[in-house]
Amino acid sequence: MKKSIAIVIILVLAISCLAACGGNDSGGGNVLRVGMECEYAPYNWTQSTDANGAVPIYGSNDFAFGYDVIIAKFLADYIGYELEIHRMDWDSLPPAVLTGGIDAIIAGMSVTAERQMTLDFTTPYYYASIVALVRADSPFASATGISGFAGASATSQLNTVWFDDILPQIPNIDIKSPMDSAPAMLVALTSGAVDLVVTDMPTAMAAVMVYPELKLLDFTDSPDGFTVSAEEINLGIALKKDNTELLDKLNEALATLTNADFERKMNEAIRVQPLATD
Repeated sequence: MKKSIAIVIILVLAISCLAACGGNDSGGGNVLRVGMECEYAPYNWTQSTDANGAVPIYGSNDFAFGYDVIIAKFLADYIGYELEIHRMDWDSLPPAVLTGGIDAIIAGMSVTAERQMTLDFTTPYYYASIVALVRADSPFASATGISGFAGASATSQLNTVWFDDILPQIPNIDIKSPMDSAPAMLVALTSGAVDLVVTDMPTAMAAVMVYPELKLLDFTDSPDGFTVSAEEINLGIALKKDNTELLDKLNEALATLTNADFERKMNEAIRVQPLATD
């Protein structure tokens, strides 16, 4: 057992060393290997063609697009790297960057203190306010604050601030098991399995375009709204700790963009999300 563990550690260290400078060498050029779910519209999704400038998914015949891909393309171009998109489950993303399987996570990830214990983050590449989604014909659709959700059943996505920190703020809420993905979360709501979900504004905006039976409720400026810290709305790009060379390059690139640029790129992604164009 100890011998097996030692071998695993040696392998992890070897892989980490290969990626330590941020971007592996492939055919004489630096490659920015970016991990994301590719099923989290409007941030990222999978499609069958390169329409709208979608990028091939590594090891697949599919393509990835969305806000995260738009940002990744901009960053890779700015720093002079080739872009490589890797599709993986949400929970697999941090281990992949820690072991050097990818260089960066661009996946709508909140910059929380807990995550910063093991990962480094760039400056925010989006500021995502937190909102609720309900069915328009639900009695909870008339809520004017989170106290109006008392007695509702609710869920959100696994291992997110939405599920861990925001849902428990609702009084007398019946919190169901978390969903593995954002699409699964929305299916739970539209099917009637739950009365509401908590998510961020871009995800909610994309959802109401696809599901007209849903209603978006934003209590950001209400005294009866969610208590939200900066770390819960600031989305950053995650890297392995001490990968300062790549971190500095990405921060330099992000510094050239304004909040208006971020919103414009997000609106572009929302307009062309796959379900909205079916």
